[in-house]
Amino acid sequence: MLDKIGIAKRIAQELEDGFYVNLGIGIPTLVANYVPKGISIEFQSENGILGMGPFPVEGEEDPDLINAGKQTITALDGAVYFDSATSFAMIRGQHVQLTVLGAMEVSENGDIANWKIPGKMVKGMGGAMDLVASAENIIVAMMHTNKKGQSKILKKCTLPLTGVGCVKKVITNLAVMEVMSGGGFQLLERAPGVTVQEIQAATDGRLLVHGEIPEMQFVS
Repeated sequence: MLDKIGIAKRIAQELEDGFYVNLGIGIPTLVANYVPKGISIEFQSENGILGMGPFPVEGEEDPDLINAGKQTITALDGAVYFDSATSFAMIRGQHVQLTVLGAMEVSENGDIANWKIPGKMVKGMGGAMDLVASAENIIVAMMHTNKKGQSKILKKCTLPLTGVGCVKKVITNLAVMEVMSGGGFQLLERAPGVTVQEIQAATDGRLLVHGEIPEMQFVS
């Protein structure tokens, strides 16, 4: 079973050289720390930076340099800063090859709920609405179940939707799953030490299992 860092490391293996990537708040922000050697990635943050780097070491934080989640970050050589209008023009213009988002729920037809729990105060929907409406490749990073042990990988989302039919792949602490065009989660990989049966038990949505499911491999 993976922790949040393990999920981020596995998602980092989905990065391809030359990609422009937007990272949502939560687990996705950790991905910038684990870019595989030998590839160049441009991380974009919706609050107006292109060329975002990993988190700073303790004592070297710049309080004016933050990501969309208000975490302090670093900037790589050649990084540029711009206003939110330009940032969202980049997102809405589909100039980002990959978007990684956290989620509260994902349904078997690729719906995502990640911005509001009814009855709880929220600051707003954030940039996720624009990202899910514009991005062609969305990977969700999340825990497979909630704190009560209930599945977050569902037949149908119960929370207000952020986007409909937009999620392509889900990577959790238990598994890597692809959302199929006809509905259902196809199991691609299982986390170290996790069995297919454990993943099935933790998944409320339709889980498609074909053949032997390999264990995740991590590039050092």
